[in-house]
Amino acid sequence: MSIKGISDHQPGPGPDPDDATVPLSLYVHVPWCVRKCPYCDFNSHTQHTGVDQQAYATALLLDLDAELAGQPRPPVVSVFFGGGTPSLLSAGVLERIIEGLAHRLRLADDLEVTLEANPGTAEAARFAAYRAAGVNRLSIGVQSLDDSALAAIGRIHSAAEAVAAYRLARAAGFDNINLDLMFGLPEQTVGGALEELRAVIALEPEHLSWYQLTLEPNTLFYHQRPVLPDDEQLADMQEAGREMLAAAGYRQYEISAYARDGRQCRHNLNYWQFGDYLGIGAGAHGKLTLPGPVVRRRSKRRQPDAYMRAAADGAVSNERALGADELPVEFLLNALRLRDGVPAALFEQRTGLSLETVASPLAAARALGLLADDPARLRPTERGFDFLNDLLALFEPE
Repeated sequence: MSIKGISDHQPGPGPDPDDATVPLSLYVHVPWCVRKCPYCDFNSHTQHTGVDQQAYATALLLDLDAELAGQPRPPVVSVFFGGGTPSLLSAGVLERIIEGLAHRLRLADDLEVTLEANPGTAEAARFAAYRAAGVNRLSIGVQSLDDSALAAIGRIHSAAEAVAAYRLARAAGFDNINLDLMFGLPEQTVGGALEELRAVIALEPEHLSWYQLTLEPNTLFYHQRPVLPDDEQLADMQEAGREMLAAAGYRQYEISAYARDGRQCRHNLNYWQFGDYLGIGAGAHGKLTLPGPVVRRRSKRRQPDAYMRAAADGAVSNERALGADELPVEFLLNALRLRDGVPAALFEQRTGLSLETVASPLAAARALGLLADDPARLRPTERGFDFLNDLLALFEPE
């Protein structure tokens, strides 16, 4: 597929969970940021002067060659550039990477290509070049529309710059945009959280990722804890926010994902439906289903310099097959994040195990009112969706 071909078509509705084949996606990690946010536990590194983006592009393509060696090549349904800050990539480097992907992969006709963008790096010419190169979905990390909150969480942009980035994306021709917005920020009130959500909804993006700030280990906020809203305030934010989003036409299809009809994130749906994905880039992870079936997870070296030196050999830091005792919870950790769940038959298709292997926790979940009493579908009830951790705990190995 040509670069023009990628940029002109629109992504489809997502992987079909009734299809017996395992869909394949590609994740591309760009590890650099202008500044590390104090809540971020992703593999990101402060970009210093002298980062050789062309050398990193070469490493990515060598990494992909190593991933593909000796493997069948089903069509790739989605590509996701995550980070870090992928919008730090020059237009020329991104175009080179996408051209390299197009020459190496079978790309689905309705391929979705997402790129994450930080508003602090937004430029009209760059966004237009990304669109021309083949990116057809932009995910903009707004995070907050309150300048004091943005400063508190270490963002490099203002609220005005976040809105301006969205406008630039529209002007560049993007008609499929996600906006990331957090709630539960330091000293945030319920009213403040809802005011920000209302302002983001007014922009009319196709997709909203609205999620609670959590304090993860190995982050600055975990060790220097800010004052956060209490549990009652968080519950009020979430309940009122869901109602506001629903009234505006955004359907919640996953714990923190809301979309207009047909605008769900195809890439993330493939994760949640336990599809396969290749991961290239420093610290990237991948999952492949091999004959048997055997489900293999693989991760890459995290330090960018070490990754680039080892890329020709795949830069693998860890690789292992999931055990039969791990597969059920791995599958359900993903599938039960979806409000509609998945067909029950998908469990056996994607794990190679019979549902009988989890008959006891399934029965317990239904008895507790956490899982719908539907033999054809694995779907959380409203209660199960609200208490997802309790539901998933039932499937943990003893």
